[in-house]
Amino acid sequence: MIENDIATKIIGCAIDVHKNLGAGLLESAYQECLYYKLKKEGLRVEKEKPMPIIYENVKLECGYRIDLLVENKVVIELKSVDSLNDVHMAQTLTYMKLGNYKLGLLINFNVILLKQGIKRIINGTL
Repeated sequence: MIENDIATKIIGCAIDVHKNLGAGLLESAYQECLYYKLKKEGLRVEKEKPMPIIYENVKLECGYRIDLLVENKVVIELKSVDSLNDVHMAQTLTYMKLGNYKLGLLINFNVILLKQGIKRIINGTL
């Protein structure tokens, strides 16, 4: 399955989770529900995937973790904040670069209409 097809499924699942839960909950609640929904849809999902940093040819475990990684291709960074900002985008892009992933979805569940809280981030060409 290619990244765009995976992203379409992810967005559909995220919209379903948001419709059921609404805005205003903690990020961890959305993460657990989206993780469950994606698994139920038959997708391979890793939760809190460790993301080490390679510095001067040394692998360093710094505590960075991808919220969800789907099919080992699409990074999902979840937020429940008033608004997304450049730091959130940079964080997602950094995870994508560290893992050499091409597509990321930054999803803010703290919005009235989830469509307004989804940012698609591309690293390289898709």
